[in-house]
Amino acid sequence: QVQLVESGGGLVQAGGSLRLSCAASGRTSDSYAMGWFRQASGKDREFVAFINWSGGNTYYANSVKGRFTTSRDNAKNTVFLQMNSLNPAATAVYLCAATPRGLVPSTLYDYWGQGTQVTVSS
Repeated sequence: QVQLVESGGGLVQAGGSLRLSCAASGRTSDSYAMGWFRQASGKDREFVAFINWSGGNTYYANSVKGRFTTSRDNAKNTVFLQMNSLNPAATAVYLCAATPRGLVPSTLYDYWGQGTQVTVSS
């Protein structure tokens, strides 16, 4: 079993930046790819970013490409999401998730964090 805890969310003005962290515990010796997702109020959950186990392969939603960067430090069992040039459309609960597979839909992820709120004001 893997437990995931997100942190780093908060209130930021448009154009600002935040770095989210996802700390993993439990069976972290297993090889897991990680995904970032977000869910705005009244909206469906949407994919944000993906990073494979080694960190050498990433993939981003078109809506955040060029502004968001995901990375990982396996020695610290932590995955990061650096969010730059934030706009109000980015306001949502951000969640990290783990899968032993590769780039797959959200329904195929095995473990989820509780989420951290990001609010972008204008």
